[in-house]
Amino acid sequence: MSRIGKKPIFIPKDVNIKIIDNEISIKGSLGNLSQKILKGFQLDLNQNQLLISRNHEDKKSKSLHGLYHVLIKNMIIGVTKGFHKILELVGVGYRASYNGEILDLNLGYSHNIMIQLPKEINIEIQSKKGKNPIIILKSYDKQLLGIIAAKIRSFRVPEPYKGKGIRYFGEEVRRKAGKSA
Repeated sequence: MSRIGKKPIFIPKDVNIKIIDNEISIKGSLGNLSQKILKGFQLDLNQNQLLISRNHEDKKSKSLHGLYHVLIKNMIIGVTKGFHKILELVGVGYRASYNGEILDLNLGYSHNIMIQLPKEINIEIQSKKGKNPIIILKSYDKQLLGIIAAKIRSFRVPEPYKGKGIRYFGEEVRRKAGKSA
């Protein structure tokens, strides 16, 4: 069996789980998430733990076994604690503002970039004088959070010569030397 997939997933008391026709729905204090499971897998729900078992021993089933375990575990963590990603805007004049549901980014282009964020994403912007602006994205859906953070980062990927761009907080950008005189 898969090393990760055969481990039981422990369920906190404030999380409700429903399994209907190979679809698992998880409800917690922060929100609701659901995930479809392929036909070759069984979900066994005991009092406070969930076991995932597979019917086939082929390579695809083994890899999906571990994947479903991690996805369900992340869903449980998401609806109880939530996830966050921190982006840092490095560059002269780079700014971000948020009003309602639209994120407005000024990244040195001739125009501002406006992104409409889904309602599942909460955003906080910190900008202090002399420091780089910071965008904090919070959500209970880890997959959606990663997609939105990657989309925002793709508007100005950090470049290796001056280091300007949008970085994940704590990300190291390998700097290159410019032309030698």
